[in-house]
Amino acid sequence: MTAAVRRGQIWTANLNPNRGREVGKIRPVLIVQGDWLSAAQSRTVVVLPLTSDVRRDAEPLRVTVDARGGLRTASQVVVDQPRTLDRRRLGEGPLTELSDDEMARVEQSLLAVLGVIVA
Repeated sequence: MTAAVRRGQIWTANLNPNRGREVGKIRPVLIVQGDWLSAAQSRTVVVLPLTSDVRRDAEPLRVTVDARGGLRTASQVVVDQPRTLDRRRLGEGPLTELSDDEMARVEQSLLAVLGVIVA
């Protein structure tokens, strides 16, 4: 099993095979599941994919993250495509971690996508 994952970390994951309009390839993903679930040794992890195709007109469905750490290029979190992955799809360790402000914007967008709040 991979190293411990924490909410707000960005890891690399293999999203293949994809179907239809799903995001595929090996790419960074943001861990969004609660840390309590990771601590419970869940074999799956809830993530949001990132894309390097940064489009300002796609906000608020995408949240921009600047390049830093192992994330080599500015990217956007694709909030409208959450996925649950087997942990074996994750890479060896986190690339970087979102700031509290970045994570708050992701959470706000995710709540809107899920219909919990109005965007």
